[in-house]
Amino acid sequence: MILSAAEAESFGDRMFELRCAAEDLATAITEDVGRATLQDMAGALLVLARDAERLR
Repeated sequence: MILSAAEAESFGDRMFELRCAAEDLATAITEDVGRATLQDMAGALLVLARDAERLR
């Protein structure tokens, strides 16, 4: 698969967003954040993961 520079950069940006969201969720779990907040964060993480897996 060959990606243009812009596509590769966009993919890298999406991976960074995904990692940050995962780290935020892990931190929230460690800090014993409420269930509703964790569910919201997990939902946002799933949205980012689905977006990240698509190549544009």
